[in-house]
Amino acid sequence: MAWRSHGRNNEDLVTQLVNNGILKTNEIVVAMKKVDRGDYVPPQLQEHAYEDRPLPIGYNVTISAPHMHAHCLELLKQHLKPGMRALDVGSGSGYLLAVMGHMVGDEGRAVGIEHIPELVAMGRKNASVSPASAALMSSGVLTFVEGDGRKGFPAQAPYDCIHVGAASPDKPKELIEQLAPGGRLVVPVGRGDQELMVYEKLENGKLEEHSAMGVRYVPLTSREAQLSEF
Repeated sequence: MAWRSHGRNNEDLVTQLVNNGILKTNEIVVAMKKVDRGDYVPPQLQEHAYEDRPLPIGYNVTISAPHMHAHCLELLKQHLKPGMRALDVGSGSGYLLAVMGHMVGDEGRAVGIEHIPELVAMGRKNASVSPASAALMSSGVLTFVEGDGRKGFPAQAPYDCIHVGAASPDKPKELIEQLAPGGRLVVPVGRGDQELMVYEKLENGKLEEHSAMGVRYVPLTSREAQLSEF
C-alpha cells in the first residue's frame, strides 16, 4: 500500500497510513499527529503536503514520502522511548526530527544535523510553527546543528537511535561507533541499488545487521558535492 496513503489533511494522512497497515504503533501515530507535515513543506507545494510522496525542499534534497518516514519510525520505535537519545542525519525540513523529539519527550534528546546552514535554519523555522515543537526546542530536547552528518555528532553521543535520510555509499562505521549498547541505526546503503539497512549494537558490543527493504534515496555526500549540482 506504499505510495497510496494520501490524505486531505495531516490527521487524515496519518489515518491512511494506519489503514494501509504501514503505521502500527500508537506512540508513532500520536507523535505524527502532533507534527503537521504542512508546516515542513515549501509554501509553493502546500497543495501537495498531505500526498504520500517525496517533495523537493531545495538544495537537491527532499522531504521523504510519509510512508517511508512511517517505515523508519516503526523500525526505530523501541529506540525512541521517553528519555532516549536520537540523532537524525540529514534532518532537512526538520519533520522527522520533530516526530522523534515528541517520541523521546521532555527527558530525551533529538539532534538533527545538516551541512547546509540554510537547511538548518529551515528546520528550526518549520519546527517553531507548532507551539508543541517550539517548546521542545526551547527546552533543549530538539536541536538543529550544522555539520558533516557522515561523521555523526560525537558531542552528544552515544545514541539509542540514529536515522539517516540519505544513502551512504558504504557501511557508515563512524555512525555505528556512536551507537549506545542496545542502540539501532537505520540507513539507506548503496551506490546504485540501495537497501534500507538496520544495524543493531548488542549489549556486548557485537553488531547485527539486516536489510529491511530496497529503497531509493538521494546520496549522502559532501556539502560541496551537493551544492555543485545547482
